[in-house]
Amino acid sequence: MAGKEHEDKEKAPEGEENKKSGNMLLIIIIVVLVLILVIGGVIFALMSGNHEAEAGSEGSAHKEASAHPEEAPTEGEHGKSSEGGGHGGVSTEVGIMFPLDIFTVNLLSESGRRYLKVEMNLELEGEELALELETKKPVLRDVIIRILSGKSLEEVSTIKGKDTLKEEIVTDLNQRVKDGKIKNVYFTDFVVQ
Repeated sequence: MAGKEHEDKEKAPEGEENKKSGNMLLIIIIVVLVLILVIGGVIFALMSGNHEAEAGSEGSAHKEASAHPEEAPTEGEHGKSSEGGGHGGVSTEVGIMFPLDIFTVNLLSESGRRYLKVEMNLELEGEELALELETKKPVLRDVIIRILSGKSLEEVSTIKGKDTLKEEIVTDLNQRVKDGKIKNVYFTDFVVQ
């Protein structure tokens, strides 16, 4: 029996040694994986930070130009005429934008199951008009909803129909403002179902 106890004592340290080396290997693997994740996260953060910095610098330059339109160089200042200067008479200058919330209205239809979802921005002539429009937002939304809901699928599904819709919105809204003029309407989302 003494020999058997001696064998058990010899096996026990060897088994513990295998457990310790197995645990050590597991710890090393976990540490390596954590390091890989951390390094990957740092690289991702650096890469996305550079992308945001580039987008931010472009966005801030655009914001500065739109915040002070009188200081922004016009095409005429660069030696090109803004009327007919190689662009078919279309001006490439864009005024101050005033975003509106999404409009969802039912279209005129026999079945009553067609609706229009539109998101738009109004192009303004001056900054002072933006303040007026902010206070008159409910009135603007009401006018636009009435115009949109009075249209049929056929009227809004063509390019000509969309252009006519834009003109109608600009005309009706300009009758309700006094601190400037709305130059154009830009649809940023236009879905008919």
